[in-house]
Amino acid sequence: MTGAVGAIAEQVRERVRREGVDLRGDSALTDRLVRDEVQRYAELALGGSLPVLADEVGVARQVVDALTGLGPLQPYLDDPTVEELWINSPSRVFVARDGVSERLPVTLTDAEVRELLERMLHRTGRRVDLSSPFVDASLPDGSRLHAVIPDVTRGHVSINIRRFRSGMRGLVDLVALGSLTSQAAGFLHVAVRSGHNVLVTGPTHSGNTTWHL
Repeated sequence: MTGAVGAIAEQVRERVRREGVDLRGDSALTDRLVRDEVQRYAELALGGSLPVLADEVGVARQVVDALTGLGPLQPYLDDPTVEELWINSPSRVFVARDGVSERLPVTLTDAEVRELLERMLHRTGRRVDLSSPFVDASLPDGSRLHAVIPDVTRGHVSINIRRFRSGMRGLVDLVALGSLTSQAAGFLHVAVRSGHNVLVTGPTHSGNTTWHL
């Protein structure tokens, strides 16, 4: 989190505590408070007491993500092309698009990674601690969260988020892509509707977790 984003976010938090309001589920209130504090910061910057903000809109978006989203990870989780996101260490954060992984220009601290994990788990009602050092959960958007903490991992919290592709809604889509023949799709449809067990296997990023039969 940059200095300006962190400072503005803390000012918003202080105002929330002072006014006794709740930002959860109230995007209009969040936007208003963030806008007010960004404006206040910008005015102080013009007076020379703080660094000038090059992009007030961008800073406001980052502050909102820090307060109600998942901070620097939120833009990637909002990106429909991202199929998977994982954190191997605070300085090694990756995403996968179309089955191809790429390292992100994101550097966190151990404390920030733990805070992000706690924020994700708060939404699921699950927990992770020394007595239960790994956790699997579903995020509100349907993404699958898997996290492991030391000493199971070597030294850092490890987080993996597998997402469901919104464009894949059923067997018709798989037939259209050429992944299935219409005959195979019909067989699967009948098998599922009649209560038979279906085993889906495949390598990572092949879509074996994205099924709506």
